[in-house]
Amino acid sequence: MFRLDGKVALVTGAGSVGPGWGNGKATAVLMARQGAKVYGTDLNPAAHAETQAIIAGEGGTCAMRTVNMTIAAEVAAAVEDCLARFGRIDILVNNVGGSAPGDPVSMTEEVWDGQMDHNLKTAFLGCKYVLPVMVRQGGGAVVNISSVAGLSHQVGGRTNVAYAASKAGIIAFSRSTAIAYVTQGIRVNTVVPGTMHTPLVEHRLAKQLGANDAAALIAKRHASVPMGRMGEAEEVARAVLFLASKEASFINGIDLYVDGGCVELG
Repeated sequence: MFRLDGKVALVTGAGSVGPGWGNGKATAVLMARQGAKVYGTDLNPAAHAETQAIIAGEGGTCAMRTVNMTIAAEVAAAVEDCLARFGRIDILVNNVGGSAPGDPVSMTEEVWDGQMDHNLKTAFLGCKYVLPVMVRQGGGAVVNISSVAGLSHQVGGRTNVAYAASKAGIIAFSRSTAIAYVTQGIRVNTVVPGTMHTPLVEHRLAKQLGANDAAALIAKRHASVPMGRMGEAEEVARAVLFLASKEASFINGIDLYVDGGCVELG
């Protein structure tokens, strides 16, 4: 089940911000393991090179490109490069994102605009250039990555209004796009991760939230989840794989929560 043989998957944000497994890296590797040819993008060449090395080392097929997904010309060039290499795009995973703290008063306009570009415009541009390809092919699957921060759950009362707004926007964007393209054989769904234990925790959040005390921050984040632990990137990747696969062929416009019960029970 959940095989992707003969499929080409374009995964954005396919690297990781530090050692270990981020959502994009885990998704790219899992899709390759399931038989897909993977085309990945990331802003950090070293990060996407690591993902590519893992896939190649396991005998998979992968190409990577350094892309700023907020710049239309770079996104368009990446899509054309993917087509030149693999001939088609069956799956698009819009995974680029990141949070910045602040409320409407403390946050600068530049940070607000940057968050909207980073978290929402990237998905828009990915769809803008890939959906016409899928229309020509007669179908495809898009999976956009949101966050429970766009709904209700924020660890320790952290305020990140732009991140929350942009991730809520991803959900609305996905639903609207799903209806717009459903008659053309294209499905668009959203995975909504909760509090996750990815390299982002040690690499960035510990500095922002935990006064560089990563252990204390990790314990706090575990305790905030009804299941008693944070999720792992591979758990997000499995949800993405399901929604991209033929086993989800009658599923369109939904939000799949991978959050240990944070939204459902809170």
